[in-house]
Formats: sequence, structure tokens, C-alpha cells
Amino acid sequence: QVQLVESGGGLVQPGGSLTLSCTASGFVFNYYAIGWFRQAPGKEREGVSCISSRVSNTYYADSVKGRFTISRDNAENTVYLQMNSLKPEDTGVYYCAAEATVSICPARGNYWGQGTQVTVSS
Repeated sequence: QVQLVESGGGLVQPGGSLTLSCTASGFVFNYYAIGWFRQAPGKEREGVSCISSRVSNTYYADSVKGRFTISRDNAENTVYLQMNSLKPEDTGVYYCAAEATVSICPARGNYWGQGTQVTVSS
């Protein structure tokens, strides 16, 4: 079974924080770059943050730099996205994707999770 499972989404007030988790099973996690993507209704899916397979190089979209932090724990097959100072425009469904690449971010992604909803509203 190949699976990516996101968790940690929910409703939070502007300025609040959430930590998302992406846990993988069924493939050699250490060889895969992991990316977080999000999609709001009526908008294109956008890349948020990525982390590479071995060296753990990272990428952040300009819109989240300084507020979000991505990390990975290969022993636990898990990637985290710590989100601070959340804004209403951060609202959307957040997906993680995995790809066997030396690049920082997945392109299409070999595997995708089901997504977790993040809503930032007062």
C-alpha cells in the first residue's frame, strides 16, 4: 500500500498557528522530495513549501516566507509544515506530494495525499 496522509488542519484565527503533518507508507521515504501544495476554491493549486530527499534543502513560496517552516523526520516517515502568523489568504486545502527526485520540489508528484482543510477566519 502506497499512502500519504495529511493531518493537522482546522479552523484558526488570523495570527494563529497550525502544524500540518504528512506521513508516508509503502515507499522508500528517504529517496523522495516532499512538497506541500494548497488550493482555494476558484484558484489554481499553488506550491507552498518543499524539502529535498537527503540534504533537506527547502523551498518556500514568497507568500509564506518567514511564516512557514518545513521539516522532515525520515525515521518517522513524516514531513511537517509549521505555519505561524496565519492570514485569511492561507485558507485552502493543503496537500502533500512525494516524488523520487533530487530536486527540492516534486513536479507532478508520484504520490498525493487526500488533503487537509485549513481555514483562517475570525
